[in-house]
Amino acid sequence: MTAASLLLAVAFGAADPPAERPNVLLICVDDLRPELGSFGADWITSPNIDALAARGRAFHRHYVQAPTCGASRYALLTGNYGPAGNGALFERAKRMRSNPEAVSPSLPAWFRQHGYTTVSVGKVSHHPGGRGGGNWDDDAQPEMPDSWDRHLMPTGPWQHPRGAMHGLANGEIRTNAKGMAVVQSTPGPDTTYPDGLITDESLSQLDQLSESRTAEDKPFFLAVGLIRPHLPFGAPADDMTPYADATLPPTPHPQKPAGQTTWHGSGEFMKYDRFGRDPNKDAAFAEAVRKHYAACVTYADRQVGRLLERLDETGQRENTIVVLWGDHGWHLGEHAIWGKHALFEESLRSPLIVSYSGLPQPGEASRAVVESIDLFPTLCDLAALPAPAGEDGTPFVDGRSLRPLLEDPAAGQAGDGPADGGSACAYTGGAETIRTDSYRLIAHRGGHLELYDHRTPEAETQNLAEAEPETAVRLLARLRERLGNR
Repeated sequence: MTAASLLLAVAFGAADPPAERPNVLLICVDDLRPELGSFGADWITSPNIDALAARGRAFHRHYVQAPTCGASRYALLTGNYGPAGNGALFERAKRMRSNPEAVSPSLPAWFRQHGYTTVSVGKVSHHPGGRGGGNWDDDAQPEMPDSWDRHLMPTGPWQHPRGAMHGLANGEIRTNAKGMAVVQSTPGPDTTYPDGLITDESLSQLDQLSESRTAEDKPFFLAVGLIRPHLPFGAPADDMTPYADATLPPTPHPQKPAGQTTWHGSGEFMKYDRFGRDPNKDAAFAEAVRKHYAACVTYADRQVGRLLERLDETGQRENTIVVLWGDHGWHLGEHAIWGKHALFEESLRSPLIVSYSGLPQPGEASRAVVESIDLFPTLCDLAALPAPAGEDGTPFVDGRSLRPLLEDPAAGQAGDGPADGGSACAYTGGAETIRTDSYRLIAHRGGHLELYDHRTPEAETQNLAEAEPETAVRLLARLRERLGNR
């Protein structure tokens, strides 16, 4: 990409009038597994997300690009495969400072350039509030330069964004994780935990933005980032009530895998105070952890409900594209992992729901394999904006618009060939993976391959790379083609 081509793309897009364009409400939920009522988990209480799925399109096989917050959000917010680490967006900001014309615009920056008011509240980029510094509140270190008209993070008793990110009830800040409970259930209102404050501020911003839309016909792009169900698993006590006597389904393939994989020792989870217990050895504690995670999901779901209710009250619902996105999955004992950071299905699959007025066949889910990088071109498509591209028409984003699947949920639901596009790529620092309709291939630095067939009961527990070398080679070529320029 050259400076000239980027400037041409920006100038072309900026010429389009913003009038009559839909608003966008993007809701990002941290560490959210696709374990929701609308995704087939009948023991989870998630009525508000389920209601959104009932009037939208749920993508049941949506995959993120990295099993960690920063790199996954980089992919969502740029539409590109990128670095594997949590500092990906800060690295991009550094490139912008040295050579801004060589960096393509972010998703909110692109909408801002096209006349939208862009606002973020909470954890949308890696740091809640989108700033660096020791406590993540330094205005001189924006994580996403030129992207937001306002980027906000209310902290209340948690003092600063860093404190809120891992905060427990009533202002408890993580100083030493060993001294902080890994699970907690404290009586009180939503503001007992940080997401209550994030939602309160988001409602205020939604009111302001709706007034501007009505008075000035100025569309808005509001991104709200909820922290729960991120560790530590703390939520108001009432959210544990549905799970007190719940019978949980058994955890599939809970054993540590044999051979070379991306398995890890769950360090993020294990560093907290676990009361001397290990969920891999203590079934009762494993169940308790799963229930506390579920309570956090129910707490986050209620915040989603508050946002959607206010959107209805403002009269903007019919003119707003609503997206709910989980930044990655989370293992709850599968493969003996309690966390993310692996390249197994549980780390990479997360919920994605897109809803807007006039959506054909609302409530019908898509089973197509899609990726987080697809959201950028999809939102451009739905808002009648051009996607960023060079002077020769080459797109600056790696994703593809999901509009065909929004118009027909049965489109592209099967097949591993490149013609159907049914595959998703992801990466860590030491390995890369491609997921197709039937297979997952993981290629490690150094050459080791893992090949799993999801049509079999063994799924990601039996490595078939040696038994099916032709399949492994074919998928490796596709993986290299897709991620070759990353």
